[in-house]
Amino acid sequence: MADVAERAGVSRTLVSLIFSDKPGASQETRDRVLAAADELSYQPDRAAQLLARGRSRTLGVLTDVKQTFQAEMLGTVYDAAETAGYDVLLSASGPTRDERKAIEALLSHRCEGLILFNPLSDSEYLRSVAARAVLTIVGRKIPARGPDSPPVNTVRSADSKGIRASVDHLVELGHSRIVHVDGGDHAVSDARRRAYVASMRRHGLDTFARVVGGAHDEEAGAAAARSFLSEAQLPTAVMAGNDRSALGIMDELTRAGVSIPGDVSIVGYDDSPLSRLARIDLTTVRQDGEELARRALEFTVTRLDDDRTEGFECVIEPELVVRSTTGPPRSEGSDGTADYRGA
Repeated sequence: MADVAERAGVSRTLVSLIFSDKPGASQETRDRVLAAADELSYQPDRAAQLLARGRSRTLGVLTDVKQTFQAEMLGTVYDAAETAGYDVLLSASGPTRDERKAIEALLSHRCEGLILFNPLSDSEYLRSVAARAVLTIVGRKIPARGPDSPPVNTVRSADSKGIRASVDHLVELGHSRIVHVDGGDHAVSDARRRAYVASMRRHGLDTFARVVGGAHDEEAGAAAARSFLSEAQLPTAVMAGNDRSALGIMDELTRAGVSIPGDVSIVGYDDSPLSRLARIDLTTVRQDGEELARRALEFTVTRLDDDRTEGFECVIEPELVVRSTTGPPRSEGSDGTADYRGA
């Protein structure tokens, strides 16, 4: 800025006024300063200007880059943030990067608000994050701890309804031996496990309810499928924790000569782009990722711009999308168990 002032023959203070678009300079002087800045290829440091006013107008987003559903939501976040006049800083977590380090990195870059996609951290730590920045969590709810607990925005799908719709669909087709391969340690996995057990109980299928530990990736699904293949009797239907797990199950069973859905029906969760491909055509629960992301951005920006102290919560209804991986069970014995004869 001092170089621009020297080139234009004015004071640095006047240059600052012009770059801040404040009154105090004639049009002739303004043009001369802007011409000098152009000659020097000078760009005002927007981040420094905002920090001088006590604002960074930067939002931090935590995501697991391996989860395609989260990757889909990022585009909506970036578009909505740009419209609202905010920059977005992305930090990724994963098997080789601790989630807390990823979150602390966002805070160290002076992010005013954080949007966390399905964080695994404990509630106590997340509440401490909410005390340092406006926090919005997508995918789970953080319970308040007393009246002085910092507010946390929550945006999530009604997972119990999505699971219930999946179980209802399979039962209507005639299935009873329905297994759930869960998503492991993810917070959403617990809600989906409980919803699965409750739905099986509601249909009088308590004795057939079975949860197999898994994770939200293809390898976990393949491992679950291998365990089924090692048993004397296959389940007639499998509900996976997400689409990636469902794809792993489908691949392993298909390699073993198991017909889908002739021998085993499969249901996923998320309605990811791969599930819609003709050769996969996966029955799955569609979450409205665009709406989840849009609401997360809206809640974060509203809290920041309007200085609101209370948190927002939004629960979005999912939708079961029936495709070709589900059908009637191959055959049922008199006791309600499936008779799998293999290919």
